Amino acid sequence: MRISAVALLALLSWPLHAQTPVKLKVDATGAARRLFHVQMSMPAKAGAMTLLYPEWIPGEHGPTGPIANLVGLKIQAGGKTVPWKRDSDNMYAFHLEVPSGAATIEVAFDFISPPESGGFTSGASTTTELAVLNWNQLLLYPQGAQPDAFQYQATLIVPTSWRYGTALPIQRESGNQIEFQPASLTTMVDSPVSAGAHYRTFELGAEQGAAHYLHLAADSDRALEASPELIGHFKSLVTEAGALFGAHHYRSYHFLYTLSDHVAHFGLEHHESSDDRTGERTLIDSDALRATGYLLPHEFVHSWNGKYRRPSGLISGGRDGGYDTPMQGDLLWVYEGLTNYLGEILTPRCGLWSAEDYRESLAETAAELDNKFGRTWRPLEDTAVAAQTLYEAGSDYQSLRRSVDYYAEGSLIWLEADVAIRQLSKGAKSLDDFCKLFYGGASGPPALKPYNFDDVVAALNAVQPNDWAGFLNQRLRSTDARAPVGGIERSGWKLTYDGVRSEFWKAREETRKITDLTYSIGILLNEDATITDVRYGGPAQKAGIAPSVKLIAVNTRQYTATALREAIAQTATGAKSLELLVKNGEFYQTFRINYGGGEKYPHLTRDTATPDLLTAIVAPAAKK
Repeated sequence: MRISAVALLALLSWPLHAQTPVKLKVDATGAARRLFHVQMSMPAKAGAMTLLYPEWIPGEHGPTGPIANLVGLKIQAGGKTVPWKRDSDNMYAFHLEVPSGAATIEVAFDFISPPESGGFTSGASTTTELAVLNWNQLLLYPQGAQPDAFQYQATLIVPTSWRYGTALPIQRESGNQIEFQPASLTTMVDSPVSAGAHYRTFELGAEQGAAHYLHLAADSDRALEASPELIGHFKSLVTEAGALFGAHHYRSYHFLYTLSDHVAHFGLEHHESSDDRTGERTLIDSDALRATGYLLPHEFVHSWNGKYRRPSGLISGGRDGGYDTPMQGDLLWVYEGLTNYLGEILTPRCGLWSAEDYRESLAETAAELDNKFGRTWRPLEDTAVAAQTLYEAGSDYQSLRRSVDYYAEGSLIWLEADVAIRQLSKGAKSLDDFCKLFYGGASGPPALKPYNFDDVVAALNAVQPNDWAGFLNQRLRSTDARAPVGGIERSGWKLTYDGVRSEFWKAREETRKITDLTYSIGILLNEDATITDVRYGGPAQKAGIAPSVKLIAVNTRQYTATALREAIAQTATGAKSLELLVKNGEFYQTFRINYGGGEKYPHLTRDTATPDLLTAIVAPAAKK
């Protein structure tokens, strides 16, 4: 972290425990126009001062604070303008000189919420019907202030008749104005607000004494019509998570679920809530629901793994300074990888997936990683260390570059660990016992308990003695071309391929608007026939086809997904090549693909020679 001389002076002079909360007022009535107006009244004292805009956002694992969308910054003291200057090195820092006699500065700026775009919270977050507000985008804080101690008194004005949901405690409401209880900077950044004209809240029960809520914001009332059966599954999610961890570390929990085709789609964890976003019809469309069923379980697990227990290198805010502190992603294979595994097994445990859906998802994961050329040069450990670059990397040549594979490969590694514990203990123990030991304890309000690699190994050994350090290091540092599928094979199943698209595969293709032929000729297409990716080393790549070209014709016939699938299927019964006409920029090219394997889609097939542990792993735990 680079600190200029002026910034260092400000750091040394700022009182670490401000006695008076910052008055923060956010006018979100212009949400439909993507404009938010911010006013702040901040305690200050005469002399040099530096204000920071949050840069490293927890859960996003990178410097993703959208500083380019902060506009119109004006600062006053005693009714007079106070000039400011941006730091030449740190674009998130603003230097100013507080005039003599001033005890407060008034700060005002606007935030531009972007139009339709991807990404995390810096992506599209508003429509004419709804908005998701993340406080890190709507505030500044003094350099040197400790986020756990520095307080804000926030007021939010939403459009008339809009309703809202948040984990941030409310002090009072008046019309469309909400005044929140004073909260630390840490809590503010960790407590987004969802609001909208079409809004519905479901109570999901008070597991272990804490209330749980599902807040739905959508672009239409129809999208909010979640069935009683579906709400029952979400209630079961709360129960199953309670059984898995044995304790909770929040006062109450709020799923902020946004349903829109015009906001960025992702999930982001918070200690007492999660910011979850999918397509508008997700809850009323069986394919969309199946394709995204793991999202809320994954983000819910993060309350324990990621928020309560967190790798020391991923702690920003209260421990090592403000949100200008770079994060280190070395242990993301625990933070995200274990969360991925636990979220995926909680999904069938609570009924959002069937056991077959889980197996088809796991088969897809195993096949993807087992066909990644990039694993021969880049170990899994490096995908975690380089996380901040990989989130923004292109989607082309994924099998060559590797992406944030610690999610998917983490699932395979932790499945293998779970199976090993079950086998070594002769069924007496499982990874559930590790979860209770490492993430459980006494229930209570939000807390932070850091960990490192040795802590993880020690907890695993406390559950079931084994060479866990060797087990983990071998998988983290391997450049083996094959994926670690030992957990699948030792749990009584094996990865196979055939020409049948499962219902799970079809749902995924339909929801994402893709045609996925990765395991046959090795291409992935979007709905406008663009080949978005080519499997490195696959038949299409060997024939010379590159990503980002548009497929025009198949064997001289105009391209459709059906025509291409049928042509591929015929290669298994005689035709041993395909002729594809593609458009690359302004030029057309014809490629002949030598291939004779027909359609190929991954599945898990039962190996009756080995006991079936996988079925036991995904069985509901709360009923045991």
